[in-house]
Amino acid sequence: MPSPALAPARIPAQAPPPESATESASARPYGRAPRTVRFPAPRRALGAAKGPAGGRKGDHAPWRSLRYRSMRWWSFANLVSNAGTWMQLTVQNLLVLQLTGSAAATGLSLSVQAGPGLLMGLAGGAAVDRWPRKVTAAVSQAVLGVIAFTTAALIAFDQLNYGILLALAGVTGLIATIDGPACALLGNDLVPTEDVPSAIAVGSLVHSVGRLGGTALAGLSVGVLGTGAAYAANGLSFLFVAAVIPFLRPVSAALRRPAGTPDAAAAAVPAAEPEPEAGTGARDGLAFFLRRPRLVALAAVTGLSAIFGRNYQLTLAVLVTGPLGAGAAAFGTVSTVLAVGGILGAVLAARLRKPTVALVGALAAAGALLQIVAGFSPSLIVLLVLVLPMSVVESISDTAGTTVLQTDPPAHMRGRVLGVWRSASTGWGLVGPPLLGFLMELAGARGALVAGGLIIAGAVAAGGLLQSRRRAATGPVPAPCPTAA
Repeated sequence: MPSPALAPARIPAQAPPPESATESASARPYGRAPRTVRFPAPRRALGAAKGPAGGRKGDHAPWRSLRYRSMRWWSFANLVSNAGTWMQLTVQNLLVLQLTGSAAATGLSLSVQAGPGLLMGLAGGAAVDRWPRKVTAAVSQAVLGVIAFTTAALIAFDQLNYGILLALAGVTGLIATIDGPACALLGNDLVPTEDVPSAIAVGSLVHSVGRLGGTALAGLSVGVLGTGAAYAANGLSFLFVAAVIPFLRPVSAALRRPAGTPDAAAAAVPAAEPEPEAGTGARDGLAFFLRRPRLVALAAVTGLSAIFGRNYQLTLAVLVTGPLGAGAAAFGTVSTVLAVGGILGAVLAARLRKPTVALVGALAAAGALLQIVAGFSPSLIVLLVLVLPMSVVESISDTAGTTVLQTDPPAHMRGRVLGVWRSASTGWGLVGPPLLGFLMELAGARGALVAGGLIIAGAVAAGGLLQSRRRAATGPVPAPCPTAA
């Protein structure tokens, strides 16, 4: 399922002409004004928006990434692919129940599909850094389509059993370790660095819409055409994405620069030299990640939030049906508010231009405090009032964190960084629900929400204090001494 590089030095738009472009004083007739050669203004790349980096200066429009035609095509392809993927995921659970009649077997099939992300994420990211990105994404999408068509054919000829289904799920998860980072980085290549938050937020909205549409279409396809139709539809969606990829045009390197470069100075200051490549293996990617304090801090904040703060479908379900004494319909209302907040947060997050790890930490702390207050909710109405900002903060934090993750490393390391992240996120995704369930057994739903919020807020506060002490110990960076004229 589909979900930026260091820029070379740029010539200032208003730089004076070189010495050879103007007649020297000794060569000019006395009293004649100097004749200056006028150079034509550089032409903008076809399809590029206005501004020094491909977007209008100071532009915070949420949908600014869609000004690029390739990004529009990529977003549409993402919508089709997300719908197909959610069709297959919905039907897959039903299919496992039909084959085995066991809920535990259903959970095992999902774990088998997620397992390669935990074990092979590093290797997949290293492969993405070695291979051409467009070719890698197109081939991985085509292979996933073949797997979906194979499953549909086995269903049609009544040859599918639980063992074969597990094997296909495992292969799907293995290919996804390459497809995930390849498609994520390819999407970012289609816009300037400052528009990556918009591209990620648009992808989040596309994911939400595709999920709703795919789930609805799954029920329709099963009822009318049978279970195999959902797999066939997903296969077609993969092939559609693979067919679109060759026509995508990444933004020119001249329109890209490292995140954080001031707009006014970007045209006059040469870009920083690329960091030396330590190696091309998976182990080199892990070593790079661990030496990058920003990435380690981002992983710590995100991991704690994922385990103790974002499993709302679990904690809030127990809170609503338990202490608040409401039913399943009430939790459905809570889930709807969570979805609405996620969409609102994605729209707000799309206005970001240069998010930082500090912003992610501040948002995580704000969400933790809201979670603590939600733990003391005396009624469903109060909980609904709190759930909306909780979801908005979570959505903005996700977009900001993903932007930092995909733009902070140098271009030659981004695939391996995403591979490390995939392994880590799969790990805390598997550990989180059981650990949180154990915490609820000990402290109840209210206690789990409060304790989880305190853990997150305390960790963020401790990290901020440690960082401030380090800065105080190192002292301010001295300004360069002025040179004599």
